[in-house]
Amino acid sequence: MTSTEPGRPVQRIVIGVDGSEQSIQALRWARRLAADIGARLEAVLAWEYPMITGWGTAAMPLTYNLHADMEKVLTDAVDTAFGADRPADLRLDVLEGHPARLLIERSADALMLVLGSRGHGGFTGLLLGSISANVAEHAHCPVLVVHGDRLPDAR
Repeated sequence: MTSTEPGRPVQRIVIGVDGSEQSIQALRWARRLAADIGARLEAVLAWEYPMITGWGTAAMPLTYNLHADMEKVLTDAVDTAFGADRPADLRLDVLEGHPARLLIERSADALMLVLGSRGHGGFTGLLLGSISANVAEHAHCPVLVVHGDRLPDAR
């Protein structure tokens, strides 16, 4: 937790985002929860290079910037979730590493972690899928796994 006033911690809700519709729903749910309790939001997209082996696999060009692509995925997901009404204190983080491990680390001082029930297949997503299940089992804070397409009630 961080603090804006001495002695008064600001609580933080971490959202695992991979660009899937489920992670966009997780952003919307997290925003509603944060508004109710006065927490700030931290949207995290964690990624790692895919394991590519074999003779038939083409190498990525040396100029290809996967980190920049992941930043765009996160920004696009946030724009889809909130449009022009993006929360003022929303923090966006793109991290290289195993998504479950990094989200579990981020949960250490978070009030809550919010994830979609499933994400994109392959290295970009994986959020109950295996990532959501792993995070829900090992997180250091409560975890909300968003299922379906129901939106939180408007305030």
